[in-house]
Amino acid sequence: MLRLAAASLAGTAIEFYDFFVYGTAAALVLGPLFFPTFSPLAGTLAAFATFGVGFVARPLGSVLFGHLGDRRGRRPVLVASLLLTGTATVAVGCVPTYEHIGVTAPVLLLVLRFLQGLGLGGEWGGAVLLTAEHAPAERRGLWSSFPQVGPSLGFVLANGVMLALSATLSDAQFAAWGWRVPFWAAGVLAAAGLWLRGSLAESPQFLEMRDHARVPLAEVVRDHWRLVLLTAGGLAVGYAVFYAVTTWALAYGVERLGVSRTVMLTCIMAAVVVKGCLTPVMALLGDRFGRRPLCLVGCTAAALWTFPMVALLSTGEPLLMFAGFLVALIAFITMFAVIAAYLPELYEPRVRCTGAAVGYNLGGVLGGALTPIVATAVASGPGIPWGVAAYLTAIALLSLGCFALLPETRSVPRLAVVQAAD
Repeated sequence: MLRLAAASLAGTAIEFYDFFVYGTAAALVLGPLFFPTFSPLAGTLAAFATFGVGFVARPLGSVLFGHLGDRRGRRPVLVASLLLTGTATVAVGCVPTYEHIGVTAPVLLLVLRFLQGLGLGGEWGGAVLLTAEHAPAERRGLWSSFPQVGPSLGFVLANGVMLALSATLSDAQFAAWGWRVPFWAAGVLAAAGLWLRGSLAESPQFLEMRDHARVPLAEVVRDHWRLVLLTAGGLAVGYAVFYAVTTWALAYGVERLGVSRTVMLTCIMAAVVVKGCLTPVMALLGDRFGRRPLCLVGCTAAALWTFPMVALLSTGEPLLMFAGFLVALIAFITMFAVIAAYLPELYEPRVRCTGAAVGYNLGGVLGGALTPIVATAVASGPGIPWGVAAYLTAIALLSLGCFALLPETRSVPRLAVVQAAD
C-alpha cells in the first residue's frame, strides 16, 4: 500500500504541477504578453479565461479517461493522462507571444490549456481509484488521501520555481523568458512520473469484475445523475476557496495592493504546505467519524471565514494574509481530504471511474473555472472587495446543502449506499 500510495501521490503532484504553473503564470504575466491590446484589468480577465478553459475540459477528460478506466482498467488511465498533460504543458512554454505571431498566440494558449485540462480530468479518477480499491476498508480514507496530497506538492513545486525565478530575475527577464522555465521543467517531471507508474499493479476490484459497463457514461447519466449533480455542487466550494486563495488573491495582491510577487507567493505557499501536512490527519478523522460530517464541517467553516479572509487580505500585511489563507485552506482540506474515499464509495465498481471523476471535475467547473474571473471583476472597484466574500459564501452554502442531501458511506454495505444515493 505504501509503495502504491507513494506512486499515486507522485503522479498527482506532477499533473497538478502542470496545471498550477499555468494558473500562477496567468496571474503574473500572461495578460500583458498574450493580450497586450487589452487594459491591465481586461488582460488579467482574459488570461483567467484561458485558465478557466482547463476546468471546462476536465469533465470531458473524465468522460474520455473514465470510459478507458471502467472498460480497460485504472492503470492505463494513469499513463495516458500524465503523457497528455505533460506534453501540453511543455508546449505552453514554447508558444510565441502576441508580439511575434499576433492573435495565433492566445489561440494556441487556449488549445494547449484545453489539452491540459483534458489530461487532468482523467488523472484524478485513475490515481484515486487505484489507491482506494487496494486499500483496506477501515483505512480507506487514510490511504486514499495520499493522492490528495499531490495537489499541494504540485502547487508548492510550481510556485517554488516561480518564486525562485521571480526573486533572481529582473521583471524584464522574467517576462522575456523566465516564466517559460517552469513549463519546460514539466517534461522532466512527466518522464519521472511515467517511470514511477510503470510498475503499478491493476486494481483488484477491477480484475474481479466480469460485467463491465459497455458505455459507462450512459449508465452514469441514466442511473446516477442526481448523485453526480450533488457531488459536483458539494465540491464547488472547495475549488472556489482554493483558487480564490492561490490564483485570484495572488493577482489582487500584486496588482491592486502593490505587494511584491515574492511576498504573495511565500504567504500562499506557506499556507498550502500546512494544508498538505494536514491532509492525512483529516483523512484519519474521516475514517473515525465518517466522510459526510467532515464535508459539512468544511463547508460551514468556509462560509463563516470568507469575509474575515478578504478583510485580512486587504491589509497587505504578510502575517495577516497568511492567517487568512491558512484558515480558508484548512476548511478546504477538511472536505477534500475525505473526498478521495467518499466519491468512489458512492458509485458501484462498474461505473466508478466515470461517475466519481465526472462529479469531481464538474465541481471544478462550478467552483474553479469561474472564481478567478468573477472575483477579479467584482474586486475592480475601490475599497475592500466584499463582493468576493459574498460570492464565496454563496457557493459555500450551496455546497453545504448538497452534502446534506448525500448519504454517509463509512461502514455501510456497498449496495445500501448506492440505493440510498439514487
